[in-house]
Amino acid sequence: MSHHVVFGTGQVGRTLVELLVRAGEQVIAVNRTGRGDLPGARVVAADATDPVATTELCRNADIVYFCLNASRYDRWAEEFPPLQRGVLAGAAAAGARLVVLDNLYAYGPSHGRPLVETAADNPTSAKAATRAAMTRELLGAQRAGRVEVAIGRASDYFGPGTTQSALGEAIFGSAVRGATAQLMGDPDQPHSYSHTPDVAAALIALGGAAGATGQVWHLPVAPALTTRSVVEQVYDLAGHRPRLLAAGRTALRVLGLVRPELREYLHTLYQFSEPWVVDDTKFRRAFGNLATPMADALAHTVAWYRDRATVPVP
Repeated sequence: MSHHVVFGTGQVGRTLVELLVRAGEQVIAVNRTGRGDLPGARVVAADATDPVATTELCRNADIVYFCLNASRYDRWAEEFPPLQRGVLAGAAAAGARLVVLDNLYAYGPSHGRPLVETAADNPTSAKAATRAAMTRELLGAQRAGRVEVAIGRASDYFGPGTTQSALGEAIFGSAVRGATAQLMGDPDQPHSYSHTPDVAAALIALGGAAGATGQVWHLPVAPALTTRSVVEQVYDLAGHRPRLLAAGRTALRVLGLVRPELREYLHTLYQFSEPWVVDDTKFRRAFGNLATPMADALAHTVAWYRDRATVPVP
């Protein structure tokens, strides 16, 4: 039995904890409140920016997972790096491997090309520049001998329990209710979406594999489809005719006058306005194909949303 510490019990962290417990591992799950129904894991509250707290929590850990996010998206650049530094300090003090859940912001626009791990950083927003700097900090810590770190990059999430995502409540919840799906950009562009159970399983693989550290990995994804095709499949599974509304830059700016948080998504609009295709060849060659077929993953997710629904489907 290995000792695992998972910082963050959100859309990926929760599933990660559940998979580790199911495998018989010893797990501490860390979040801001100390609350969470995670049978088999010890759930504790901590300020992850505090290296004293993280060092104590990581004591005797074999593998530490960083699945945290800033509490406010509009304060991402201020709140996010201190969280990573705190967890990095805890993992380093324990001599544990650190597995970090990353996203694709650092690449900037794809210009129609598949995203590969060897692509140079080209951040086009403050949030993207922050994420790129955080990755450099992690790899620098590895080169300096402070910690072994493996970085797993995922695209936009979907899956059971995943509501705060471009392919979350606004799509699946709307489909189950028979309402109009709300999305950004051009729905006829191909887009890679990451199934959260696959993301969690892939992070576990990075945690235990020899030779996985000191580098970035694209986590497994099913072959990219257009967002329109994905939405149509979701509505078909939910038993409703597809209805969707796509917001471009002007619409997001106008809607942002009423809902300021929507303006925060302008910086990633390019991901939904051009092809956004993740190449996970490197991961598949090392670990095999861990991606759930899209049809199965969508059906699983629709079933979760249907079970969760509290209002009758019209």
